[in-house]
Amino acid sequence: MTQTTGAPTDEAALLRAARARVRRRRLLVLAAQAALIVAVLGGWQLGADQGWLDTFTYGSPSGVAEQLRVWFTEGTATGSIWRNIGVTMQETVFGFLIGTGSGVVLGIALGRIKALADIAAPFIKAANSIPRIVLGSIFIIWFGLGPSGKIALATVLVFFSVFFNAFQGTREVDQNLISNARILGASPWRVTTQVVLPSAMTWIIASLHAAFGFALIGAIVGEILGAQYGLGQLIAQAQGSFNADGIYAGTVIIAVLALLAEWLVTRFERRVLRWRPAQSGTEAARI
Repeated sequence: MTQTTGAPTDEAALLRAARARVRRRRLLVLAAQAALIVAVLGGWQLGADQGWLDTFTYGSPSGVAEQLRVWFTEGTATGSIWRNIGVTMQETVFGFLIGTGSGVVLGIALGRIKALADIAAPFIKAANSIPRIVLGSIFIIWFGLGPSGKIALATVLVFFSVFFNAFQGTREVDQNLISNARILGASPWRVTTQVVLPSAMTWIIASLHAAFGFALIGAIVGEILGAQYGLGQLIAQAQGSFNADGIYAGTVIIAVLALLAEWLVTRFERRVLRWRPAQSGTEAARI
């Protein structure tokens, strides 16, 4: 009886110890990250104050903070900073959604139909080899300075990132699962939606972490090439006026948006892939 009642207690103690180790590790990581930020920004500011760095060329953290204050309190030359952020995020989100949807559909289709993959392969490789900056210029000619060209560029960047993962994930599906589903009378559509898609979901979700960043890059690059509003347009203006602090300030905003998107994608991944078994004791402790 003593051994029977003691086992759960031992397991609970081990679980508490594992969670404590995870918490300590997180605190250490956060402390290291904070120390790195302080060291970089502190050294940068010190170099600017002492004249070791030319503030006209390299700017300074205090100058970046002042530029952000001006943008968020007084606005920009093209209106409210929130309007510019909203335009960039609209282009990014639309490009992300369109690129992800088309990448998943075409990736699974080509992964399932070998003849279609053989036909499309050279065209996809050729399209993927075109420099994105060239595509951005083409889209500006086609769509003008509005958001359509930026959405198109963001879509292209996201599409290839998601497509190759969806295609490879489809090819990696266990053929025994597909064969068993066919033996049980599943139609090709049901095999694709109920066997192939769930099996390839890990690959697809993994591509989303980079895909949103690509969408944001596409929107920003398109705005730098030519736009009326957006964070890329603000950076282009700062570059044109040799305002290094403005360039860094725009970069800071973009980084914050990217980190927020990464957090949302991670939450989505955990919810969609919660069926996966924990790979280690540490992962179990996190849950």
